[in-house]
Amino acid sequence: MAQRQVDVVCPVYREAEGIQAFHAELTTVLDSIADRYATRVLYVLDPSPDETEHRLEAICRADPRATTIVLSRRFGHQAALVAGLEHSTGDAVVMLDSDGQHPPEVILALIAAFERGADVVQAVREDAPHTGWFKRTTSEAFYKLMSRVAAIDLRVGSADFRLMSRRVVDVFRTQLPERNPFIRGLTSWVGFTVAYVGFTSRERMTGESKYSLRMLIEFAITGVTSFSKVPIRAAAVLGSCMSFLSALYALIAVGAYFTQSFVAPGWTSLVAVIAFIGGLQLLFLGLIAEYVGQIFDEVKGRPRYLVARTIEQGSDSSLARAADERAV
Repeated sequence: MAQRQVDVVCPVYREAEGIQAFHAELTTVLDSIADRYATRVLYVLDPSPDETEHRLEAICRADPRATTIVLSRRFGHQAALVAGLEHSTGDAVVMLDSDGQHPPEVILALIAAFERGADVVQAVREDAPHTGWFKRTTSEAFYKLMSRVAAIDLRVGSADFRLMSRRVVDVFRTQLPERNPFIRGLTSWVGFTVAYVGFTSRERMTGESKYSLRMLIEFAITGVTSFSKVPIRAAAVLGSCMSFLSALYALIAVGAYFTQSFVAPGWTSLVAVIAFIGGLQLLFLGLIAEYVGQIFDEVKGRPRYLVARTIEQGSDSSLARAADERAV
């Protein structure tokens, strides 16, 4: 019987200082299962202005299990994960970040759950003492919001740290061609047999998070608009309520004029109501624009990422090797 294979997909961006230490820790874990599984490490690099690519090239030259997929530009974390899934060949695929916050030793627990029959093994983050109040609060609020408005089971603390069986990976490759994928939600949406493994988030090995507040907000908006129509339906309901109240106010004002012979005062309140309604209209237009923007991206049908070159043992990144270059 042929030995089964586990692929590990790691998105990378500006991790020159810590990537070699991360790889050493990762390979120690993979060595411990070498008697049961062949292993392969796929680094997906968003082009970085530092020495990350050169460090990865050195890793790939020294370790035949390692391959680096260099994207043509920075497509972002989710696109990097998609690229890793598209290039994987293993019976199971593990995805984790390369900044050290996802402990590689948790891979053993993910594989154990996979061996018990799970198709998706989701790692669930438990906040560590070093996790800031703002991050804990906003993260919890986001997951509670998703649980209320989206028809998916997205547990609080679910991270982009998980294992997928080959049949789930094939679903992502062939049946989920979304241009702005929210992988945490899609992993829950596809169903199959799901298991959960808890882990305590560690501090980054080096540097700072590459996710700015703006990127986190955009990520949250993508998640909500990808899986829920509740916001736009709520806008319609609120708009209907405002129209009803406006009509009711008009009837009251007309009735007061004919029954009490005076015009109901309240210019200040009238201006406030107009400003409030105008603000709601702009808010609703922005909300509709988010959904239209999602449709626009899908209709254009552009690739989710482009590969500039791959780096593996025996290759040289300076040659811009294009044997595996493709668009997805």
